[in-house]
Amino acid sequence: MRALADTWTLAKRGLRHITRSPDTIITVLLMPIAMMLMFVYVLGGALAHQTGSISYITFIVPGIVVMTVISGIAYAAVRLNMDVQSGIINRFRTMPVAPSSILGGQVASSTVSNLVSSVLVLLAAFAMGFRSQAGVMAWLVFAGILVLFTLSTTWLAIFFGLIAKTMEGAGAFSYVLLLLIFISPSFVPTTSMTPALRGFAENQPMTPVVETMRSLLVSGTAGPAVWTALAWILGILVVFYVLSVAVYRRKSIVANS
Repeated sequence: MRALADTWTLAKRGLRHITRSPDTIITVLLMPIAMMLMFVYVLGGALAHQTGSISYITFIVPGIVVMTVISGIAYAAVRLNMDVQSGIINRFRTMPVAPSSILGGQVASSTVSNLVSSVLVLLAAFAMGFRSQAGVMAWLVFAGILVLFTLSTTWLAIFFGLIAKTMEGAGAFSYVLLLLIFISPSFVPTTSMTPALRGFAENQPMTPVVETMRSLLVSGTAGPAVWTALAWILGILVVFYVLSVAVYRRKSIVANS
């Protein structure tokens, strides 16, 4: 119980930092909505014919949600690295705080803020004309996939936040993830890509996640990509949870080192 209470206390600290940071809100929330507006109203006319019977906004909403999460976890890595560099992590270690709550609070605040951002992005999509055939169960599965994806990528961010030498470097990994979103069926079907790019797009981790989310929203079923998506998500979650905890336990974190 103490660990849970300490985790929630540190999570509230992280959430306060997020709500008091205008640049975080702009990047995490407003940028995905701006991208959605640009793709739908600027590029949508040229790209819509590639999505068949699915409206273009319905086609891109899963990719926009994934982009929202990736933008959010980049800030989680930066905030954690700032705490490492400032020495506050070492200070927490000297206090009567459950050790697991120090990273747990970072993960919890990142997960909560990213889920709230994703819901707001979905509401913006509905306002722009997005419609879903998903029933209650499909939405619950969609939420479960989203929570697991957010957790797994947040632990990836925690790892980079711990090992980075500077806060600028802590968030650099997110550019690779954002690139993977664009080289996937997030905004156009992979059939429109060159053979080499299509082969890469169809075998990288973002693709089954986006396809599973899209299948749930469009048809109300998880689709054939769900097991591949879960394998990627759980694999990333386990690998980066183990690596992050190992780094946290073994590395001597010295302020401004």
